Amino acid sequence: MKILIVSDTHRRDENLKFVIEEEKPFDMLIHLGDVEGSEQWIPEWAGEGCMMAMVMGNNDFFSRLERELELEIGPHRALLTHGHYYGVSMGAEGLADEARSRGCDIAMYGHTHRPFLDNIGGVTVLNPGSLSYPRQEGHRPSYMIMTMDHDGKVRYDQRYL
Repeated sequence: MKILIVSDTHRRDENLKFVIEEEKPFDMLIHLGDVEGSEQWIPEWAGEGCMMAMVMGNNDFFSRLERELELEIGPHRALLTHGHYYGVSMGAEGLADEARSRGCDIAMYGHTHRPFLDNIGGVTVLNPGSLSYPRQEGHRPSYMIMTMDHDGKVRYDQRYL
C-alpha cells in the first residue's frame, strides 16, 4: 500500500497537483489540514478509487472536514490531526501521549510547516511539512510517502520538491 501524506497547502495547489501526478499510482491520500477550500477538488486530482482522509486545520474556517480522524491502516491505528490543539509548535510529546491513550501507534500532524519523523514512546509521530509555505532550513516544499508491505511493515520516505 502506498499513501501520499501532505499538509498545509493553503489553497496554493500547484505543488500538490504536481506531487499527485508525480507519485501516482497511490492507494490513499492523507491531508493534515489547512486545505482552505481545495478539499472539494483533491479527490478528483487523486483519481477514482483513491481513498481519502482529510482533517481541518486552523485556517480552514468554513470547512466541514473533521477536526480529527482515527484510521485503521493495515494492522496499524493512526490518529490524524492538524496538531494546533496539541501544542505541536512546542513539541510532539502531547500528541504522542494522546495517540497512545487512544490505542494508536501512529500520529500524523501538520501546522508547523516543518517535516518531522520520530518514535515517541512507541508511537511513530510524523509531519510531512508544507507543500506551499515550508519553514524548515532550506525552505523546500515537502511531503511524505508511507509504504506498507503485505506483513504490515511500514516505511516512511520524506520527499522534497
